[in-house]
Amino acid sequence: MKILTIESSCDETAAAVIDGELNVLGAVVASQVKIHEIYGGVVPEIASRAHLERILPVIDETLRRAGVALRDLDAVSVVNTPGLAGSLLVGLSGAKALALAAGLPLIAVNHLQAHVYACKVAYGVDPFPCVGLIVSGGHSNLYRCLTPIDFEPLGTTIDDAAGEAFDKVAAMLGLPYPGGPSIQKAAEEGDPNAYPFPRPLLNEPDRLEFSFSGLKTAVRYKIAGVGKVDCASVVISDRTRADLAASFQAAAVDCLVGKAMDALRLTGLDTLCVGGGVAANRHFREEIEKAAKKRSVRLYIAPPKLCTDNAVMGAVAVERYRAGLFESLDLDVYPGLVRN
Repeated sequence: MKILTIESSCDETAAAVIDGELNVLGAVVASQVKIHEIYGGVVPEIASRAHLERILPVIDETLRRAGVALRDLDAVSVVNTPGLAGSLLVGLSGAKALALAAGLPLIAVNHLQAHVYACKVAYGVDPFPCVGLIVSGGHSNLYRCLTPIDFEPLGTTIDDAAGEAFDKVAAMLGLPYPGGPSIQKAAEEGDPNAYPFPRPLLNEPDRLEFSFSGLKTAVRYKIAGVGKVDCASVVISDRTRADLAASFQAAAVDCLVGKAMDALRLTGLDTLCVGGGVAANRHFREEIEKAAKKRSVRLYIAPPKLCTDNAVMGAVAVERYRAGLFESLDLDVYPGLVRN
């Protein structure tokens, strides 16, 4: 079996060729970070236009690296939910065209299921059933993952996603986009206990939701005071910036780790799979490993290169192929969290 997987849910144009044993025969990711850096975040219209320019060259290079032609493939898979509508449409249109031209089955992939499945690809084990935690720029979600393609929602964020909060706090601190790596670097020189920022909802152990808006606001007030003063106009020292970054990072990580442990307790499961861009954060990885060890939890956290958006995690399409879950050419995109 050889499946071409396509990922274009946000600002990464990616493709990979995966075989039935989950071996990666070829993979390419074209990042748009430099394009969006000037805006401090992803601009949907610009992202979709960049996908249009890159989708075919990325697929062509992926097939070349894998040493296969379209006629050698058994299926084409593509992420169609969730994500930015315009970005998803570019990937879906490309996948449909290839499937039609080569007479190949079309497989739909859920981006969040793919993030969890990256753990199976990376570790070569079957972690299901498990609790799945996806933490990224657009998502902070907990699931009961019965199988690779059967997820039950447990909780999500009621406002900002964790990665969004990292980006916005980085902007307040005058740090470059993307915020996750910038805050991690600044925090290395800071004191995580310098500022007692709130841990929203952490004292409600039976509530499996996240909230980062209040934490973000607390950082703003610490920088500029209560009111509408622009943080960019406030001069802070490098030491203060480092302490703010470290204290924010510690609070955000405590919330993520705490709710993941709550989910394991409430579901009775003893396996946790973690994916998404924020999962590449060093402090987060250290803290969730400590918590998992303390509670005798089997932890599978995707390696950093599989945390950020990529097409290798689209290997979950192998599971859908074996289950005979194919799509017609009228398949649509679903930007919101409306489908498993």
